[in-house]
Amino acid sequence: MTNKQKELVKATVPVLREHGVLLTTHFYKRMFTHNPELKNVFNMGNQQNSKQQTALAMAVLAYAEHIENPAVLMPVVDGIGQKHISLDIRPEHYAIVGGHLIASISEVLGDAATPELLEAWTVAYNQLAAIMSGHESKLYAKQVEKKGGWTGWRPFVVKEKVKESAEITSFYLYPTHGGEVPDFTPGQFLSVRLFLPELNLLQPRQYSISSAPNGEYYRISVKREAGTHLLADGMISNRLHNFVNEGDIIEVSAPAGGFVLNADSDRPVVFISGGVGQTPLMSMLESLVESGSKRPKTWIHGCRDNNVHAFKEMIEYWESKNADVKKHIFYSEVTGEESADWYNGWVDLNQLGDEIFAHETEYYICGPAGFIELHYRELLSKGIDKQLIHFEEFGPQTLQLN
Repeated sequence: MTNKQKELVKATVPVLREHGVLLTTHFYKRMFTHNPELKNVFNMGNQQNSKQQTALAMAVLAYAEHIENPAVLMPVVDGIGQKHISLDIRPEHYAIVGGHLIASISEVLGDAATPELLEAWTVAYNQLAAIMSGHESKLYAKQVEKKGGWTGWRPFVVKEKVKESAEITSFYLYPTHGGEVPDFTPGQFLSVRLFLPELNLLQPRQYSISSAPNGEYYRISVKREAGTHLLADGMISNRLHNFVNEGDIIEVSAPAGGFVLNADSDRPVVFISGGVGQTPLMSMLESLVESGSKRPKTWIHGCRDNNVHAFKEMIEYWESKNADVKKHIFYSEVTGEESADWYNGWVDLNQLGDEIFAHETEYYICGPAGFIELHYRELLSKGIDKQLIHFEEFGPQTLQLN
């Protein structure tokens, strides 16, 4: 890019900051009108709740702000890339997206979208696409380098379907070819693709792997969604609950994701989860327990009540067999069926004593966006180094905490 082109892109930052979601909303509507086949690639639930439009607007804004040194965005690029490889996004998709993005800039900005500005953004987008697709090609290569690895979609059979609580059910996924499954790093997710008759579309959905690597299967643990007017995400989760049974075959992508356990560390570790956000943390804790790690491990979990508390017995068993495992459970509602070993209310780290805030400890947080932000800010206020706080927001990334 020329210096003049960079200045033109940077000059759009105030507009993107104020009207970015308007632009990306127009972009997605335009793209799905002209290329409706892409509705089978994108998660339409994230279109309905506007999270995808917001996430894209934030990404475009960040790129414009750092147009002179896009290398500083590599952590963001990796996060997006991990999601893309789980959805089988390929270079040809970038060409389609680019055409509609530039056209949307022209249509939304009107007379302000001069030929020079559109050319500058075309060059900028092509540069970004090259960065993204180049990074993703390396991620795809790493996938196939693993024993049994693959890219794209592969058939898996549901060999077991286990009810973990009133809301959460686990699905044990085995490859139909009968061979091994490649290892993954605890904390990673995979994508499941199902046909949704309600939308007449194939739809992908990411689910964290909730078990430790074992070479035989992947386990995902899915929450049933309540309500009659569900977004596509809820439709997929409920279709798994209601229509996918033991023996059925579903399409699955290879494990991906950057929210992973630092297995090389010997620091104490604290896992903080809300609701179904415990699933990637279950994989992390199980892998530490099975490896015989002596790292002090603290499990902090909050959910509505005892009936929806998944993996309760498993956590209790690990605590009973391992002196270095401690648990703290919070129930926001009281049903009368709880034991004495729980706290009433929302997760509150301050109830657990100052030892929870030891400065050498590593923290992993997963749950709703508000839950993550609350505990991230709390840990920072206690002097915890932000480099030791790891978190994952389910769905498109909209939290800006680091």
